[in-house]
Amino acid sequence: MASADRLKQITDAVREAGQLGVTELAERTGASEMTIRRDLETLAGQGILERYRGGARTLLLRGDEPPFALRATDGLEVKRRIATEVAGLIADGESVVLDSGTTCLEVARALAHRRLTVLPLSLHAVNALTDAPSLTLLVPGGNPRQGELALTGPLTLASLAALRFDTAILGCCGLNATDGLTAYDLDDAAIKRAAIASSRRVIAVTEAAKLTHTALAFVAPVAALHAVVTDDTAARDDTDPLEAAGVLVRRV
Repeated sequence: MASADRLKQITDAVREAGQLGVTELAERTGASEMTIRRDLETLAGQGILERYRGGARTLLLRGDEPPFALRATDGLEVKRRIATEVAGLIADGESVVLDSGTTCLEVARALAHRRLTVLPLSLHAVNALTDAPSLTLLVPGGNPRQGELALTGPLTLASLAALRFDTAILGCCGLNATDGLTAYDLDDAAIKRAAIASSRRVIAVTEAAKLTHTALAFVAPVAALHAVVTDDTAARDDTDPLEAAGVLVRRV
């Protein structure tokens, strides 16, 4: 098992149980107890869990979003397929506001060699686009959230209010026809709403698992979206209601 997959499995198992011992985690993953101890130290350093002698307990509540460092390598191939599809929906010369999050970071990398104007809403994406040769990079103000480096606050809202974009590309924590687009963080939800208000077209990007999830903070109804790009494991029961609401759904 790859290290990133094992870290995710450990995180999910400890989060579900509340706490688990090293021996049980070794049995679940097939790794040695020495490897599990190293993994637990890594996850403790990321603020995901707390170590105690012989095991670890979770620091993630049920409604919390896993840290960026853990999500960045999770489902990377799927995120890159989604990013490639989104890039194909963007025409040269467009102005784009690009949301924070790991999928949107892959979109930034897919757009790096295009002739576009892009305002990224995270410092991770800003860094990915800094040396893009043909792209005009706009950098908003704001307060970067630790780890996530998503930009939030009144300076970010003011940057969005001052501009008008052809397309907003938004990540999400949950998306379904009943509850709409949702986020874990209230400040993040406010930024997403401002991006929608400043854009002519809105594309949401999401892995299929999020189509069955609803997070705490409401962002917008699905009627605010023009397209959703997700992966090919998305169930028809989850995507048909989006299409019935007039949203273009692309599975990749």
